[in-house]
Amino acid sequence: MKELAVLNKYFLKYRWRLLLGIFFVSLSNYFRVLQPQIIREALDMVVENINTYYLLEGFALQGVFFAKLSKILLFFGVMVLLLAVLMGIFMYFMRQTIIVMSRLIEYDMRKELFAHYEKLTIAFYKRNNTGDLMARISEDVSKVRMYLGPAVLYGINLLSLFVMVIYSMLQVNVTLTLYSLAPLPILSISIYYVSNLINRKSTVIQQQLARLNSIAQEVYSGIRVVKSYVQEKTTGRHFADESDNYRGKSLELAKVDAFFYPLMLLLIGTSTIITVYVGGVQMVKGAVTPGNIAEFVIYVNMLTWPVTAIGWIASIIQQAAASQKRINEFLETQPEISNPIVAPVAFNGDLVFDQVSFTYVDTGIQALDEVSFSLKAGQKMAIIGRTGSGKTTIADLLVRMYDPITGKITIDGQDLRELDLANLRQRVGYVPQDIFLFSDTVANNIAFGRPGIDQALIEQFARYAAVYDDIQGLTHGFETLVGERGVTLSGGQKQRISIARALIKEPDLIVLDDCLSAVDTNTEKQILEYFSGALADKTAIIITHRIYSLIQFDKIIVLEDGKVVENGTHEELIGQKGYYADLFEKQSLEEADSSN
Repeated sequence: MKELAVLNKYFLKYRWRLLLGIFFVSLSNYFRVLQPQIIREALDMVVENINTYYLLEGFALQGVFFAKLSKILLFFGVMVLLLAVLMGIFMYFMRQTIIVMSRLIEYDMRKELFAHYEKLTIAFYKRNNTGDLMARISEDVSKVRMYLGPAVLYGINLLSLFVMVIYSMLQVNVTLTLYSLAPLPILSISIYYVSNLINRKSTVIQQQLARLNSIAQEVYSGIRVVKSYVQEKTTGRHFADESDNYRGKSLELAKVDAFFYPLMLLLIGTSTIITVYVGGVQMVKGAVTPGNIAEFVIYVNMLTWPVTAIGWIASIIQQAAASQKRINEFLETQPEISNPIVAPVAFNGDLVFDQVSFTYVDTGIQALDEVSFSLKAGQKMAIIGRTGSGKTTIADLLVRMYDPITGKITIDGQDLRELDLANLRQRVGYVPQDIFLFSDTVANNIAFGRPGIDQALIEQFARYAAVYDDIQGLTHGFETLVGERGVTLSGGQKQRISIARALIKEPDLIVLDDCLSAVDTNTEKQILEYFSGALADKTAIIITHRIYSLIQFDKIIVLEDGKVVENGTHEELIGQKGYYADLFEKQSLEEADSSN
C-alpha cells in the first residue's frame, strides 16, 4: 500500500463524498442485517405455533388461528421487502458518492500527470517511448481508478457488514459464531499468498502492455516507411509475438484469479455446513432456536460475496499498486530545466554565447565545445556546418530545451537561467528542423502561439511565409484539417506553415533551423525578401546548409565537431579559403548550371 499512499491527498480533497459514502454503506448494511432477524422471528413464531395449529384440527378456531398466523407472516414478509427497498436506496446513494468520487479523482490524476508531462524536458522524452507515456496516463490510471472506486466501496462494505454481522451473531450464541467463522484464518493466509502473486504478475503485465502501446504507436507514426519497405508482415508478426507474450502473462493472472474464487466458495460452503451441524447440537441443548440456525445460515451466506470479494479487492489493490508505482516513477521525475522567476520582460536582443559547451547525457556525445559569439540587437548571424556539427544544439540551448554544461548564454546581459522561461520561449520565434503540425486546422496551426488571433493576421503572416496560395488551394482553405504530424501536406508546405507560426508571435529573437530545405528557389526568394525587410530590427540566427545572398549577415560562423572553426563576414570568410569558401564556390557553380 506504500505506493498508493500518494492518493491520500485525493481522499482528503473529496473527504465529504467519502464520508457520505461510508454513511450510506453503513445504513444499507444495517437494513440488510435486520432481514435475517425478521426471518428468525417469523420462523420461530411458526415453529412455536405449529403444534397449536394441529391441536385445533377439527375445530372452527383452526381457521381463525390460521388467518391470524397468515396476517402476521404477511407482515413479516412486507417488513423484509421494505428493508430490501431501503437497502437498495442507500446502495444507490453509496455508489453515487464513492464511485463518482473515483471518477473525479481519475480526472484529477490525468490532469496532474498530463501537466507534469508538459513540464518535463526534451531529454525525458528521448529516454521514454511515447507508447509508455500513453499507457501510464490511460491504462495505469484506469487501474488505479478501480482501487479508488470499486475496491474502496466493496472494502468499506465488507468491513461494515462484517462488524454488523459478527456483532449480531455474537449476540445470539458465541460458540456457534466461533465455529461458523473458523475457516476465516485459512482465508486470510490464502489472500496474503495470492495477493503477492497477483502483484508480481500485474507489474509484468502492465510493462508488457506499455511495450505493446509503444510498438503500435511507432508503427502508426512510421507507416509510410513500413509500407515503402513492404514490411507490413514483418511488423505484424513482431506485434503478434508481443501480443502472444501479453496474452500468456494475462492468462497466468487469470488462472490465479480462477483458482481463488472457487477456494472462497469452498470455505463459505464449509462454514454453512459447520453452522448447520453445530447449530443443531446447540438447539438440542436448548441454547438456540431453529430460527437462530436459519438466521446464522443467512448471515454466513450474506458474507459469501464480501468474503469472495476479498480476493477480487486484493487483486485490484495489487494491480493498482503496480500501476501507481509506474505513475509515481514519472511524477517523481523532476525536469532538468527549472523556471526561477515569473517576470515577463521585453528583450532588446543582445545575445552572447560565452565558452558554451554541451554534452548529451544519454549518449555521451559532445555537441558543443567552448562555442563563443555575440550579437547586438538587430544583427543577423548565419550558422553553417556539416550534419552533426552542433548547429541545432545552439538553437535548443537558446530556448532552454537544455542548459549548457559549462559556460553561459546571456540576453541583454542576463543569464538565460535567470529569465522567466515561458517569457523567453514566447519572445523567441523558433522554427525547428523537425517540423511538427497538430491534427487541427491550418489556421489553428499558424495561430498556435497566439490563440484567438484575428483571421486577417493569420492570412497576412501566411503571405509573409509564401504559403497563402497553397492554403487557398486546399479543400477548405484555412479551415482544412491537417493530418497527424501534417501528413496531408508536402514538406515545403509544412515548413512554411511553421515559419508563419513562428513569425505571427512577433518575437524579439528569430531562430530558423534549416527551415527552407524543402522549398523551391522562387518560394525561397520570396520568403528571404520578406526576411530581409521584416527582420531588419530583429536579432536573427539562421542555421543552414546553404548560403543566402539575399540576406546581409553581420556575422557568419562555421561549426565543425562542435567547435567554431571559421568566424567573420561573408567577405572575410571567402578570403580565408576554408569550408565556407568551398561551399560558396560549389553553390555558385550549381546556380550557374541551373540557370544555363
